[in-house]
Amino acid sequence: MIHKKTRTYIPADLEIKWETLEPIYKELLNRPLHSVEELEQWLKDGSELQAALEEDFAWRYIRMTCDTNSEELLANFQYFATEIEPKTAPYNNELNKKLVESEFVDQLNEEKFYIMLRSVRKSLELFREENIPLQTEIQVEQQKYQSITGSMSVHIGDKEYTLEQASVFLKDTDRSKRQQVWEKITERRLQDKGVLDTLFDHLRALRHKVALNAGFENFRDYMFQALGRFDYTPQDCYAFHAAIETEVVPILREFAEKRRGALGVDTLKPWDLDVDITGKPALKPFNSGSELIEKSIQCFSNINRYLGERLEIMKDNNLFDVESRKGKAPGGYNYPLSETGAPFIFMNSANTFRDLTTMVHEGGHAVHTFLTADLELNDFKHCPSEVAELASMSMELISMDNWNVYFDNEEDLKRAKHDQLFDVLKTLPWVAVVDQFQHWIYTNPEHTDAERTEAWLKIYEPFGAGFADWSEHPQAEQNLWQKQLHIFEVPFYYIEYGMAQLGAIAVWKNYKENPEKGLQQYLDALKLGYTKTIKEIYETAGIRFDFSAGYVKELAEFVKAEMDKI
Repeated sequence: MIHKKTRTYIPADLEIKWETLEPIYKELLNRPLHSVEELEQWLKDGSELQAALEEDFAWRYIRMTCDTNSEELLANFQYFATEIEPKTAPYNNELNKKLVESEFVDQLNEEKFYIMLRSVRKSLELFREENIPLQTEIQVEQQKYQSITGSMSVHIGDKEYTLEQASVFLKDTDRSKRQQVWEKITERRLQDKGVLDTLFDHLRALRHKVALNAGFENFRDYMFQALGRFDYTPQDCYAFHAAIETEVVPILREFAEKRRGALGVDTLKPWDLDVDITGKPALKPFNSGSELIEKSIQCFSNINRYLGERLEIMKDNNLFDVESRKGKAPGGYNYPLSETGAPFIFMNSANTFRDLTTMVHEGGHAVHTFLTADLELNDFKHCPSEVAELASMSMELISMDNWNVYFDNEEDLKRAKHDQLFDVLKTLPWVAVVDQFQHWIYTNPEHTDAERTEAWLKIYEPFGAGFADWSEHPQAEQNLWQKQLHIFEVPFYYIEYGMAQLGAIAVWKNYKENPEKGLQQYLDALKLGYTKTIKEIYETAGIRFDFSAGYVKELAEFVKAEMDKI
């Protein structure tokens, strides 16, 4: 069993409510600092408080997403969002000022504190008192997306399924059945199109106001600063989109044509994209959530004993909720527990191959959480997404050599590896579309729903539009963006998947060439947390932080060559 780290500053039994928190914030704010040693202790005490608050918030979020129908769990989450965060925000800003204005700040070890101080100074630049209530409202409003989508279900035959469970039927070899199920899922999503459009319009307006208050022309430019994107610009993102369109889309179009021919159809329809083209039934790597966890522990152990032990610790401490059910929020995540030093993995398994890859993806995040658990300050663990997603996406590929744990049949194992590598390439255009769409949304803040639909189609089409014929279902194509949780809940958190996907391919390439060295470089990079720049972390992993057209081409061709070998 694991336990929270022993507290040395805040009370062990601290109740998270403002009446108990305010005296602690006041003590930190008013404490005299007479030396660099006292400044470092002050930082450690503040870090302990932040870790406690983060873990409390984490459990409120986890419990709410595990049961979106519970009004009590929603209220507990909203209490933190409306009563705790708005009151801690001004204090956190004052504490940041106290840090950067301290006469001893320049005596802090530059190598250790450079990244953290850079982020603190950026937070001070962006902070506006008038944005606190807006950010509180955004926090509450964006959670409505999960309640709306978590309640979606369809009936197939005489049984009710969540949309995740129903999507399993899209792998059925009976084309008419696939079409029937796809149309039911699509019809169900379209029922709430208007509700989600209204919700998003409200979120967009709130976010734009936050940006204006902070002195920016639009929310896109604000978010590039808020996310700490010190290493690239919006123009770099557009260049990355163009490289994906030029170098990856043609490869995927070639695969789509092979699929069309193998299925013997005139055109691919949206319900033809997930079925196995050999006519074999869908891969079934496990039969239950508990089996998925056990097999994943074995898979990770076969790579490295330490990795398997991390998942075993999580199992022993009930830090998984993996099976899909009605009332559970969609998607999957790994949520770090800042004081405990372990994570919680949440996902919606329907016993599919995709669930296997979700587990190893979130398992990569989980390993990252454990590896950074003992870093000195909580801020050192707050990795940018470009690094966090490198951890998870690399694990998807590194783990492949041990997928025989999930598949007894050699042919099934080959299919699984081929499908995974295809998904690696398929991810890149979708990342480009979602990112470019968000650039358009927030640089055109007064747009109408009709203009948004037109922009979505204009962006989606050059990237292949999924390589399917949508002519009979135009509304479904127009509405695809609503499936992407990130657009509603974590705006602009998406291009990182593309950057990290390239990095993951490079990590896997190193691992294939020298497994021991490649794995050690990967783990060494993750141990750094966010104490180095993104470029330095990638270099520690033995790869480049590079998303130029040449690099995209090189790595895409490597993946295609590996697929040809299978």
